[in-house]
Amino acid sequence: MGRLVDDEGVVEPEELADRVARAMSLFVEAGVGEGDAVALLLRNGRAFVEATMAAQNLGAYAVPINWHFAAPEVGYVLQDCGASVVVGDADLLTAVRDSIAEHVRVFAVGAGADAGGFACWTAALAGAEPSGLAPRPAVSSMIYTSGTTGKPKGVRRLAMSAEQAAAVGRIRRTIYSHEPGMRALLSAPLYHSAPNFFGINTLRCGGTLILRRRFDAQETLRLIDAEAVSHMFMVPTMFVRLLALPDAVRAGFSGRSLQWVLHAGAPCPPDVKSAMIAWWGPVLAEYYGSTELGPLTFCDAAEWLAHRGTVGRPLDGVGLSVRDADGAPCADGVAGEICVERTPQADFTYHGDDAKRRAVDMGAGLATGDIGYRDADGYIFICDRRTDMIISGGVNIYPAEIEAALMGIGGIADCAVVGMPDAEYGEAVLAFVQVEPGAALSAPAIAETLRARIAGYKVPREIRFADTLPRDDSGKIFKRRLREQVAVPA
Repeated sequence: MGRLVDDEGVVEPEELADRVARAMSLFVEAGVGEGDAVALLLRNGRAFVEATMAAQNLGAYAVPINWHFAAPEVGYVLQDCGASVVVGDADLLTAVRDSIAEHVRVFAVGAGADAGGFACWTAALAGAEPSGLAPRPAVSSMIYTSGTTGKPKGVRRLAMSAEQAAAVGRIRRTIYSHEPGMRALLSAPLYHSAPNFFGINTLRCGGTLILRRRFDAQETLRLIDAEAVSHMFMVPTMFVRLLALPDAVRAGFSGRSLQWVLHAGAPCPPDVKSAMIAWWGPVLAEYYGSTELGPLTFCDAAEWLAHRGTVGRPLDGVGLSVRDADGAPCADGVAGEICVERTPQADFTYHGDDAKRRAVDMGAGLATGDIGYRDADGYIFICDRRTDMIISGGVNIYPAEIEAALMGIGGIADCAVVGMPDAEYGEAVLAFVQVEPGAALSAPAIAETLRARIAGYKVPREIRFADTLPRDDSGKIFKRRLREQVAVPA
């Protein structure tokens, strides 16, 4: 067991192990057993770690819920996963009280637990005896996909064989670089699969986890140097915010302790990644995958610089193909849907919805929903999500390419590109742009700059300015929400 440092202070390994054992007793008393679900409506902190480890040690599924969800969305996840126990922050539980079934045992964390009529997590732990049960082989958390295109789906992974566990273990060591004594900083939300695995397994391997509730760019730089951070998990949005810091702040940062900075979760604009490597050095690594299929490709900084824009080559044991709309293989350099033909991961299902699981099986592999291509050296490049692709006058246009070009324009803080209905071409390109404070940018000036960087037919027909764009904490844009605004005049 490792050492945890959260916003409340330090939890030494012995104390953390004791608290996890007491949480196991609470869950057993509530009837939680192997294969059951324990729901977590928690911000990053010690309670999240304690409840997750306790559930996993019992062979149960920890089910983290995105705490930004509205009450009906939380209610949907609770009902869908069938959780008999919920552990949540008191204020979050109060807001969704009517969505929690009466038979569910509820533990509240933080101020207001007693006032809300919930059992207090801290008091319950103090009154419980540490469990004497031997930990079972930990199962993966049941992660609900982010729901950027519809209702979240609960990804429930089946038990791994010994051979699968060994192969997956090798992949995880390659990607996450977990090692005893590591000092990891994490501020990405634990309700997402990659930061969840990164954080929990930092502690399981005996490392120190410095866990923060939210990302602050300047505070991140301070913590890296003050805490001698060696490992991090980040998302591209964090890079953008770091690069936007004043030069004087950036100049005071050393970063000499950093060994491994892994990023995933959303596409990283090439200009942003190049700037981060130039600043932090060759410590950046990237992988591409999904909650359902796990890690699929990987590349370190040197590979990325040699193949700018790539997400890497397939990991050991992973077989990928690129296929056209008819399911035929695409030649190198030709874009199609990326399909997974084999992976060492155990199979998965969508909890309570086997039909959705069958829908992604193309016969020749599992469809990822991502459009991309493979180069002659076997490196994979992602163009965009299939559902985000714009078809204008019969031509495929990939928003991610336009977004990357936009992010290379000084003064643009964030952007998103979607299709809008067009009577002549079927769809036209629409860009939403968030500018940095004090930047003076006009739509014509942005369009003129883009024409020098991308083909004319890809330049947005319309550019709308927005104060903020709807991203989740992993950096994924909620394009569904933007499409709902398309019918609204600019």
